[in-house]
Amino acid sequence: MGQASPAYGLWILVVVNSAIFILFAFSFFKPKTERDWRSFGAFSAFLVALFTEMYGFPLTIYLLSGWLQSAYPNIDWLSHDAGHLPEMLFGWKSNPHFGPFHVASFVLIGAGFLLISAAWRVLYEAQRLGRLATTGPYAYVRHPQYAGFILVMLGFLFQWPTLLTLAMFPVLVWMYVRLARAEEREALEAFGSEYETYRMRVPGFVPRLETVFAS
Repeated sequence: MGQASPAYGLWILVVVNSAIFILFAFSFFKPKTERDWRSFGAFSAFLVALFTEMYGFPLTIYLLSGWLQSAYPNIDWLSHDAGHLPEMLFGWKSNPHFGPFHVASFVLIGAGFLLISAAWRVLYEAQRLGRLATTGPYAYVRHPQYAGFILVMLGFLFQWPTLLTLAMFPVLVWMYVRLARAEEREALEAFGSEYETYRMRVPGFVPRLETVFAS
């Protein structure tokens, strides 16, 4: 793949990249409650696991090395580019940073962070006024911030899938669903029929296509 030297053991990059993305996510999400910190902590753990394999130790490549080397003998699996497994497995010959999976990952990650940010502004204003958040992203889904975190994680999986992050992803999605249900119970106690009407009208995580196109 044009890069002969190993691209791992770069622990400074693991720390720097983890810190940058965690702080970036923090600036969008701004956790306040214990539940907020729990969801943010789980997301941070996902990022640390991701960048550890991206720059520290390629556990996934190591565990799959026998099959990868026999099935794709012309690829230097210790190069950084080879960590972009979707491009490698589908035979992308050019720079993987411009491959279809990598481009899709940037779209998903960017959309996720924008969704988290937009939802936080609406939620903060609604909480300040003691109202139910139903505008902005909340007009399309009831839990846009959790949906945003899921989009960001999915984007990173498109870019650099690992066995650990693939195993963590469904667990974190399940955790966000449970947190969302807990929030809904509290919202029902606080807003009663107003929230029940809102819940019947707006889906939880995936917007209805007719609602998106109507806007």
